[in-house]
Amino acid sequence: MTFIWATRGRTWGFRFLFDAGLADPRAEYLRRFAGVENAMPAFRRDGDVVVARFPDPLNRRDSAGRVIPHEFVVFSPTSNAISSVDDAIRELWPEVDGTFKRIWDGPDPTKSH
Repeated sequence: MTFIWATRGRTWGFRFLFDAGLADPRAEYLRRFAGVENAMPAFRRDGDVVVARFPDPLNRRDSAGRVIPHEFVVFSPTSNAISSVDDAIRELWPEVDGTFKRIWDGPDPTKSH
């Protein structure tokens, strides 16, 4: 699966946890989420690229009490199976659930400790 995944944890702010192998996933993320920056949930298809945002399926919240969103930019061929937010949850959540379960309430996972 090739995708960008951005989210935040209980005590750490938004991070790109999967970068789809891109040197600058932020640029692609900003370009693809333009127009749906504040929508929750969000879904958009642009050719063979899908953008999806949904609240944490287990309703986890950060230390300020906000629901944690999961934001994805999904590339082909994975994007071919996604036509809605529900599809995105079904296809993507199993791929990231274990990782998020391990890191969400710990220190910033992008920093060396």
